[in-house]
Amino acid sequence: MESRIETARERKASGKFNCAQAVACTYADMAGITPEAAAAMTNAFGSGMGNLEGTCGSIVGAGMIIGIVAGDRVKAMKAMRVVMDRFADRNGSTVCCKLKGIGTGTPLRACNDCVADAAEFLEDTLRTL
Repeated sequence: MESRIETARERKASGKFNCAQAVACTYADMAGITPEAAAAMTNAFGSGMGNLEGTCGSIVGAGMIIGIVAGDRVKAMKAMRVVMDRFADRNGSTVCCKLKGIGTGTPLRACNDCVADAAEFLEDTLRTL
């Protein structure tokens, strides 16, 4: 598989996609869905799970693709755990407000970079499913 990390990053940078959409739309074809369906499925996951600054949307987008491709709940949950652990190890958190530095004034990671990280970890996971 040719890497699509930069495509996901560019989608987020365009301002037309939230973090979840940037990841899910980039890999939609691998899950057998259209980018439009992926965008609709992830509409509600901008600004950290429903605009509540919870779990980073880029991870949510990756999880949706993993769930479809894995086709098995247990397999998908295990794969998702690996993605989340790797994301947390690299960035210090999986929580949007912490990543953005809300409340501390010190961001851990920019949104475009979170999208790139989630895309990287998703690609690695897709190779194993």
